Amino acid sequence: MSRTDDRLDLTPRPEPGVLRAFSLAVVVHLLLAAALTWGVNWTNSDPAISFEAELWSNVRQEAAPALQAPPAPAPEPVPVPVPVPVPILKPTPPPPPPAKVETLPDPDIALAQEKLRKQKDAEAKKKALALAEKQEKARKEKELAEAKAKAAAQAKVEAQKLAAQKLAAQKIREAQQAEEAKKQAAADAKFRQDNMARMNAQLGATGAPDAKGSALQSSGPSASYGGKVRARVRPNVIFTDDIVGNPVAEVEVRTTLDGTITSQRLLKSSGNKAWDDAVITAIIRTATLPRDTDGRVPTPLIISFRPKD
Repeated sequence: MSRTDDRLDLTPRPEPGVLRAFSLAVVVHLLLAAALTWGVNWTNSDPAISFEAELWSNVRQEAAPALQAPPAPAPEPVPVPVPVPVPILKPTPPPPPPAKVETLPDPDIALAQEKLRKQKDAEAKKKALALAEKQEKARKEKELAEAKAKAAAQAKVEAQKLAAQKLAAQKIREAQQAEEAKKQAAADAKFRQDNMARMNAQLGATGAPDAKGSALQSSGPSASYGGKVRARVRPNVIFTDDIVGNPVAEVEVRTTLDGTITSQRLLKSSGNKAWDDAVITAIIRTATLPRDTDGRVPTPLIISFRPKD
């Protein structure tokens, strides 16, 4: 660097605000000079007096050299930029959280919080106790209901067993009563039969010694009476249809004492309606039945008819 630069570097730096203070001082002095001048002119001015004066310096003085600006320094050579490798920036870890500053609690606040905590604890205990009591009550009610249901089921089973036992006993009694009634009825029938046989014997019954009837004489058709009846009815049967097989039709016939037919009823059909109708019509046409060997006409009488007999 040049010497001028060294001198300028050694020169003390001007204080800030000096230029403004200097300007203000110049303005103030000019105002003061103007005020003085105006005051002198105002007191001593005389329009009749007028003079001029010129002042000349008898001693020759040389003026000081003007202040020259220092020559501009020569430009320094511009250095060639050297490429600088760009460093790889790693992520900066976040700053740790500020430490929690523990503040001392206010005594009133602490007391209020403690009171609130105790109140909450008391309410929680009260709720827990109420819940426990409710659960215990529900458990007891459930056990009581289960016990009642079990007792009712047991009572129902016992009632069913008792009813079954009563029913079995009643059936046994009924069976015994039926058996006793049957025995009694048989005994009564035998007693009546014995009495009737003894009475008939006393009145002159005509039955054999080993006969089991109770009438004075045997009744019913003889072995040949059926052939007599069929021989009487057969000519009145009018049937010309062809029939498969030889089906039988049974007819119940009722008569008076002299053999007059009063009614006829088909007991068993032959399966052929034409043959059944022919048999009923033949009985109606017959009108009367012949007497048996004993001179009587048995009634009612069941007669069987076959188309191919």
